Amino acid sequence: MNDNYKYRFGKVVYDLNARTYIMGILNVTPDSFSDGGKFIQIKDAVEHALKMVQDGADFIDVGGQSSRPGADEVSVQEEIDRVIPVIKQLCGETNIPVSVDTYRSAVAEEALNNGACMVNDISAMNADPEMAKVIAAHKASCVLMHMQGTPRDMQINPHYENLPNEVLSYLEKAIWKANTEGIDQIIVDPGFGFGKNVDHNLMLIKYLPQFKKLDCPVMIGISRKSTIGKILKTEADGRLEGTLALNSIAIINGANILRVHDITENVRIARVIDEYRSMK
Repeated sequence: MNDNYKYRFGKVVYDLNARTYIMGILNVTPDSFSDGGKFIQIKDAVEHALKMVQDGADFIDVGGQSSRPGADEVSVQEEIDRVIPVIKQLCGETNIPVSVDTYRSAVAEEALNNGACMVNDISAMNADPEMAKVIAAHKASCVLMHMQGTPRDMQINPHYENLPNEVLSYLEKAIWKANTEGIDQIIVDPGFGFGKNVDHNLMLIKYLPQFKKLDCPVMIGISRKSTIGKILKTEADGRLEGTLALNSIAIINGANILRVHDITENVRIARVIDEYRSMK
């Protein structure tokens, strides 16, 4: 085991090398690609989060702005109004680590002040120059993700000369920036679907072992994404099997955390693969 992967999240310590961890997705938005509008009421959002915890989620990731392709931005205040009441109530009802999915330092600040202990930034702290300082000041953890472009334009003909090397280089720079600010607990995310086509996404899973050279735990988020829909020709609610297939390959190739909608099914595949990998 690598002791550097023993991270403290609030009241719990996770050894992210010991097994595969599951992050439950909680979108409190009206327009997310898979579950938009289902959890915009605080009561519904918290109940769903607690159900995910009951089903085996190790983290809950709360997002108040859709990052689906073509999504429009909402105001900072609207994002705060969506996520903070949910985070505050959720942190009062469970010790499971709560993450805020945002690239805005003002939203991160409010979330961390109200019990969140991680910031999942799809821009890898590039969108807001104050983000790194906020995370460091709270001694919080962060997820740094690769994205080519912005949610509004990222799927317009994405192109790479050498995809694995370009993503690795981008994340290396983000890690350096985080370390410079004094952020100790860093998780990286290759950014499936964020400025990538089907071939790009599959290539990332194939080359996932290379990301271990970053010396950070690796999270992947391919749950229900359009790559699966294009392969299987299904809408978001018909992509579970494809999600499980790609997540299984990702675990075998070194993923430490799966960010998913369907907790029970992903916990089950993770436990079976973890058991297999523990054989001497």
